[in-house]
Amino acid sequence: MKLARVLLPNAEVHVALLEEASVRVLDMTQMDEYRKLSDILHAPDPAGLAKYLVHQKIAPVAVEEVRFLAPVDQQDVWAAGVTYKRSQQARMDESEHGASHYDLVYSADRPELFYKANPSQVVSPGEPVRVRADSNWSVPEPELALMITPEMKISGYTIGNDMSARDIEGENPLYLPQAKVYNQSCALGPVVLLANEPISMSETTVSLKIERESETVFEGETRLDQLHRSLEELATWLGKELDFPNGAILLTGTGIIPPDQFTLQNRDVVTIEIAGIGSLVNPVVKD
Repeated sequence: MKLARVLLPNAEVHVALLEEASVRVLDMTQMDEYRKLSDILHAPDPAGLAKYLVHQKIAPVAVEEVRFLAPVDQQDVWAAGVTYKRSQQARMDESEHGASHYDLVYSADRPELFYKANPSQVVSPGEPVRVRADSNWSVPEPELALMITPEMKISGYTIGNDMSARDIEGENPLYLPQAKVYNQSCALGPVVLLANEPISMSETTVSLKIERESETVFEGETRLDQLHRSLEELATWLGKELDFPNGAILLTGTGIIPPDQFTLQNRDVVTIEIAGIGSLVNPVVKD
């Protein structure tokens, strides 16, 4: 089952349940404790609750008629790094001073975790992600994002784009926050796949396509089973010494990195697809 935040043709924002070619608006006025998408995700039975809340007086709306919004309410977004072998090698290659740090963290018990964005900074599908004005080497990072409850349980999955300035981080690992955290550096969506059953790591592909002037300039693909750590492990580490009363969203790292000579340019279009979830598409702006 998939849920989403959508903007309807009448300009109203609603939580919706996705069917094959349409969305069903949920009636979020039925129960006081369930007013937002995250309230449903944090419920004991999100799928059953969503079915119960389907608005019986509003007809299904065609998918083509709605705009999908980032599936975030009040959750902060965090990210994990160096979780794929490809990411480890790329981070070592780009680093002028800290290559050994990335080698060590890949195999260490403790993962790399960092703050990525607050809810107001998250970009919705179709909205532009941005390259920092002071970066000359930036790439998108396609990632599975975990929807995590206040109890640190995984309740769903969505798609994330962790925009990264490789030259800034490569200059010095201490510049990681500036390389990763800035305006329009995080996109999420378009939907949340509920975690009714564990996601198949071996069968779930993640792909990245970058287009420039309607031509594909980069394509890459990986599978979730190339992830060095389990999803539950990453969620557990995030919650070891932090409470998340509003829940959290955790990007799980990337296994697809364009070659060193590649950098995003103004008006590029980034498409990230994760099998079973959908596609997240964002244009790129560079000042």
